[in-house]
Amino acid sequence: MPHMNEEFLLQIFASRPQPLRIALVTETYPPEINGVAMTLGRQVSDLQKRGHQIQLIRLRQGALDIAIHNEQFEEVLQMGVPIPRYPGLKIGLPAKAALLRLWKLKRPDVVHIATEGPLGWSALTAAQALRLPVSTDFHTNFHSYSQHYGASWLRRPILAYLRKFHNKAGVTMVPTEGVRRALQAHGYRNLEVVSRGVDVELFHPDKRDAALRASWGAQTDTQVVLYVGRVAPEKNLALVFQAYAAMHAINPNSRLVIVGDGPARQMLQTKHPDVLFCGMHTHEDLARHYASGDVFLFPSMTETYGNVTAEAMASGLAVVAYHYAAAEVLIRHGENGMTAAYNDELAFVTAATALAQDPMRARKMGMNSRHTAGSISWDGVHERFECILQTILETEARSGKTELAVDW
Repeated sequence: MPHMNEEFLLQIFASRPQPLRIALVTETYPPEINGVAMTLGRQVSDLQKRGHQIQLIRLRQGALDIAIHNEQFEEVLQMGVPIPRYPGLKIGLPAKAALLRLWKLKRPDVVHIATEGPLGWSALTAAQALRLPVSTDFHTNFHSYSQHYGASWLRRPILAYLRKFHNKAGVTMVPTEGVRRALQAHGYRNLEVVSRGVDVELFHPDKRDAALRASWGAQTDTQVVLYVGRVAPEKNLALVFQAYAAMHAINPNSRLVIVGDGPARQMLQTKHPDVLFCGMHTHEDLARHYASGDVFLFPSMTETYGNVTAEAMASGLAVVAYHYAAAEVLIRHGENGMTAAYNDELAFVTAATALAQDPMRARKMGMNSRHTAGSISWDGVHERFECILQTILETEARSGKTELAVDW
């Protein structure tokens, strides 16, 4: 196709309707249960409602997995292999040739890559070969996970790979200003903050369930201390048990409930027979579990955002977390939750015990946290996402780096 001059390119952009044809590439997606999959599932649904055409390139999740096709949505399934010690999750295989064929036949306006595995790298190189604009997401601190799985030596190579990957994109979207600052200090370029929302209709204090609490052995005045998330080394669960022990010493009328699953569950369940492990729950059932708690402990130090923080706040819980990621953005210490300086275990335990000493204060904080969560709009998040994509298109059109996704 012959190159067009800049004026003609910009005239076409100016005359285009707002909806875009977006190729979204990911190695995790619902019904897989993790924060990235949840965020992407909501994003794909909302972008379609906003009029965009989505081509979702994801991994085949099972032998019976069938791709969905309709006027506004097309799924393309790729092969993957299981991730060791992460049951139910896979990593993609290289697929550059397949993506080149796919996008030559039907060019997207922009390629958005949500995960950095082999499938994500293939998408990046294929898009560059076809001169397609590329945006990426930074969802997971994989470099921080290495120390929890006996592979601390991988931290530097992983950091270098992730930096190289994201710096090849026109923009990398990060969930908080804190993440943007940290990545910028490590040499990342073209970073834009695109926050996360929370479903305040699903996660709501009205979902509190007296029968569920009774099944936990909790009375009306029992302070239920909750953790929701992956039961795995990178979540720093030892501090949950440490903080709860201190809380229980102050307020014996308390109960610790763990919601989630993962490789550390069996060991922790054996070690803490007095703690209730509920396993994995989703959707309405998960919302009932959240709302039936009182205090939420989240001591993880490997989050980029931590969706569970916002979900717990929307459910009306007083959250105790380290002052970074979502907690840094959403929690005002002592007003709608409690925060501790990053990696200050004593401060974390002190914050938790303050809520055990004064359950009425914890309930008031829970009401305030619900009010805060009400201002977190998915619409605003996806409107910013749209604006960033449009800016990439216009910038690359001016620079002559891209060719238009126009059927000639």
